[in-house]
Amino acid sequence: MRVTMIAPFGIRPKGTLLARMLPLAQALQQRGHIVTIVAPPIHNPADGGTARYTGGVMVVHTATPPIGGLAAAIWHTVALWQWARRTQPDVMHLFKPKGFGGLAVLARGRMPLVVDCDDWEGLGGWNDLLPYPPPAKALFAWQERDLPRRANAVTVVSHTLETLIWAMGVPPERVFYLPNGAPHVEAPSRSPSSQPTIVLYTRFWELDLAEVVTALAIIQRSRPDTRLMLVGKGERGEEQQLLALAADQGWADMIDYRGWQEPAAIPAILAGADVALAPIRDTLINRARGMAKLVELLAAGLPIVASDVGTARDYLAPDAGLLVPPGDASALAAATLHLLADEAARTRLRMAALAAAQRLRWENLAPIAEQAYRYAVAQSVLR
Repeated sequence: MRVTMIAPFGIRPKGTLLARMLPLAQALQQRGHIVTIVAPPIHNPADGGTARYTGGVMVVHTATPPIGGLAAAIWHTVALWQWARRTQPDVMHLFKPKGFGGLAVLARGRMPLVVDCDDWEGLGGWNDLLPYPPPAKALFAWQERDLPRRANAVTVVSHTLETLIWAMGVPPERVFYLPNGAPHVEAPSRSPSSQPTIVLYTRFWELDLAEVVTALAIIQRSRPDTRLMLVGKGERGEEQQLLALAADQGWADMIDYRGWQEPAAIPAILAGADVALAPIRDTLINRARGMAKLVELLAAGLPIVASDVGTARDYLAPDAGLLVPPGDASALAAATLHLLADEAARTRLRMAALAAAQRLRWENLAPIAEQAYRYAVAQSVLR
């Protein structure tokens, strides 16, 4: 089958596409399909007008417009559609029901269309988090509700999104649960530190900072020799707030702040940790997300303490990690201290995490996408 995937922005630097679209495309290609990714060079205009293989998959970036404003938006939309048509696909897979790609597929005619939803964009989602202009917010909210209804099939990263898509009037048989897969990364040999080490690998905006700071203060008081590797960067400087609170409370020496890291550097960092923390707030956007970083922690074979929110239960239950109630700093600290003190428990969780990651390999998930494609093609014939 010839599959054309339409991306909402360039393949760099957004982790969403590297964590979901590209590895799925690679797995499908290994199963004999011909997959092309077409992307607008948003965030990376230097890639405009290029076509090259990335991880064995052809990635086409449409030309960078020489103009701005509304004319540039029209340029991106038309260019995406022209390139998608040029690939002569049997099915189109739109990643994220938003933006220029979402506008381009409106002209698809009878071309079979699958829409992938891996986030909640509208009210309670990214529209609230990012400073989009009001017209863009209105467009994204409309696209998120309209495009799944127009599609022949929908793939979703979480059961929360599955339920939301059903509520839009999309029949359940057209919706396919496709969780995020584990990355194919050879983890370095474990390099345990001389002191107990926990890692918090996060985008920060998803956290309840008060919960995390309280939990870390409890851990530091109980185990003052503990080191925290802090990896990531927030959307609005949240990491600086956490560092400032740690300094105010007198336990900043516990923190080894690494900031944002290139994906290739992450496995070596994780290899130096004894326990990973994945606390998040219980919000709509967090329930809807695919939690790609949580899957990375599984693939690294780390014992995980995570908030029981959204897809965390799908990935960690029944025995691949410890789930604690969201917002409960005492429970988060207690579970972490328990694992730091119990090497046998850490060993059990490491083995369970690796087994869970194996089940989540993209080669094991690609057949779900194939089911969605076959269903979309069949529905397109019937229409």
